Amino acid sequence: MKERTMKKKPSEIITERLSMHSYRDSDMETAIKLLCNDNIKKTYMIPDFYSREDAVKMFYKINDWSHSDEHFEYGIYLKDQLIGFINDVETDDESIEIGYVIHPDMQGRGYATEILSAAIRELFSMGYSVVKAGSFEENIASKRVMVKCGMRMVEKTDSIKYQGKIHRCLYYEIRKE
Repeated sequence: MKERTMKKKPSEIITERLSMHSYRDSDMETAIKLLCNDNIKKTYMIPDFYSREDAVKMFYKINDWSHSDEHFEYGIYLKDQLIGFINDVETDDESIEIGYVIHPDMQGRGYATEILSAAIRELFSMGYSVVKAGSFEENIASKRVMVKCGMRMVEKTDSIKYQGKIHRCLYYEIRKE
């Protein structure tokens, strides 16, 4: 196995219209709204929070991760407004699986494609040779985003129980050339 040269993640990744960077404490309310959004929870696996305190704890956890080189965790910003997030799901020496969310009111504008493309480029430059992502089979928009970003569906599938339903999860990946 060839050894990967791991580069520290940048503090900010800037695209044509968006930026990805660590959360700020002032993002807490917006982040909690994202984490508790029923439409987001249909397609992105987020735990149910049984109290505001649980949601606040989750914000502080992802906030810490966003400031750490141990996780690929960023808020996604349009101008100075938090509109989503991107994070690692699973990593090994050569590959990383990521997940991403754009607020439902901001979808359909190409933001997910723009941010996922930038994340893939950055992850390759950080030394990963494979970037993966999964999607519930019914999440057609996310599958389109992954394909637009050059990802291809792989044979791996999972059946995942989430929100009281069994979802078939399809996986996509892109390999560094």
